Amino acid sequence: MSVEQPLWRALTAYRVLTMLYAIGLFVAGYSAFARPWLAIGYYVVLAAWTLATIPKVSGAASCTKRFLAVDLGVALTGILLTPVAVEHWRVVDGGPTLPSIWTAGSVLAFAIKGGWRWAAFASLLVGVANVVQRGAFSRDTVHNVLLVCIASIAIGYVVEVARASERTLARALEIEAATRERERLARDIHDSVLQVLAMVQRRGTAIGGEAAELGRMAGEQEVALRTLVAGGLIPTSYASEDVSQGAVVRLVEDPDDPEDPDGDATTGASSCDLRLLLAPFAGSKVTLSEPGAAVPLAPHAARELTAAVGAALDNVRKHAGSDARAWILVEDEPDAVVVTVRDDGPGIPEGRLAQAEGEGRLGVALSIRGRLRDIGGTAELISVPGQGTEVELSVPRTRDGGKAEAER
Repeated sequence: MSVEQPLWRALTAYRVLTMLYAIGLFVAGYSAFARPWLAIGYYVVLAAWTLATIPKVSGAASCTKRFLAVDLGVALTGILLTPVAVEHWRVVDGGPTLPSIWTAGSVLAFAIKGGWRWAAFASLLVGVANVVQRGAFSRDTVHNVLLVCIASIAIGYVVEVARASERTLARALEIEAATRERERLARDIHDSVLQVLAMVQRRGTAIGGEAAELGRMAGEQEVALRTLVAGGLIPTSYASEDVSQGAVVRLVEDPDDPEDPDGDATTGASSCDLRLLLAPFAGSKVTLSEPGAAVPLAPHAARELTAAVGAALDNVRKHAGSDARAWILVEDEPDAVVVTVRDDGPGIPEGRLAQAEGEGRLGVALSIRGRLRDIGGTAELISVPGQGTEVELSVPRTRDGGKAEAER
C-alpha cells in the first residue's frame, strides 16, 4: 500500500468535517451576517462541491491540476466574499471567513499532490486573500496564514520523502528478487551443466585423441560458464582461525526467510519425512544414521536440505577420492533439524574455499550455503587438514506440531 494513501483518506474526512464546521459557525452567528442569503448560497455551493469531489481526493491519480485550481478558487472566493456577507465589525474583530478552516484542506491537497513547492504556492494565495478581506495586516491574520503555510509545507516535504523512500524500497526489492533468482539458477547450473562439462573434460583427457580435443573444449566452456555464473553474485566473507590441530575454516550464514515455510503449494502436504529423502544416499561408502521416528520438515525445506547433503557428498567424491568414506548423521531437535556430513578425506587447506569461490567454483557457496540460506537455515563447515571435513546443516522448524502430525 502507498505510504501517502492514508493522507488522502484523512484529507477526505477533513474536508467533510470542516465543511460541516463552517456551516455550524454560520448557524451559530447568523445575526452577524448583513447578507445571510449570500452566505447561504455560498454554503450550498461549498457543501455540493465538497461531497461531489470526494472521489477526487481519494488518490494522487484522481486529484488533477484542474481540480486543485477550482478547489482553491472555491476557497478564495469564500474568503473574498466574507466582507460582503458579514457585518463590518465582525471583520474588524477578526471573525472567521465563510469557508473558515475548510480552506486548509484545499492547501493540503496541493501539498499531498505536488509536494512542498505546490503547498507554498497555494498558501501564498490564501495569505494574500486573507489580507485583502481584512483590509490590513493584523496579528491574527499573520498567525493563521503562517500556521497554514508551515503545516502544508511540512506535509508536502514529508510526502516527497515518502515517495522517494517508496521508489528506493521498490528498487531494492527488485534487486533482491533478481539476485535470488540468479543464485538459484547458478546453483542449478552448478549441480547439472558444470558437473557434466567437468566430467567430459576429465574423460576426454584420459581417452586422448579426438576425445581430448572435445575435453579441452568442454573445459573452456566450463570456465566461461563459471565466470558468467560468478559474475552476478555477492562476494562471500570467510573467517579463518588457527587452532592447535591445524587450520580451521568456518563458514556460517545468517538465517533468512524461507520461501515456503508452510508446505508445498502444489501438493498441499504440510510436512514430509526427511529420512525418506536421505535414504538413497546410504551405501557401502556412505553411512546414514537417523532417528527411529519420522523427521518431519516442510516439503520445500526438506528438498533443499537433501540437495545440500547431495552437494556435500559430491564434494567428498570429487576432493577426497573415490575410496573416501562419509557419514550422515540426522538429529531431530525440538526447534531444528540438524544434518551433519563428515568424511575421512585429507581436509580443506586454509583459504581454499575463498580461492575456489574466486575461481568461480561455487559448490559450497551456492549448492550448500545458498540452499540453506534460502530456507532460513545455517551451514557451518569445519575442516582440519589431515582429519577430514565436517559440514553441519541446520534448518529451524517453521511449524509447531509438525512432528506430531507426521507421526500420526
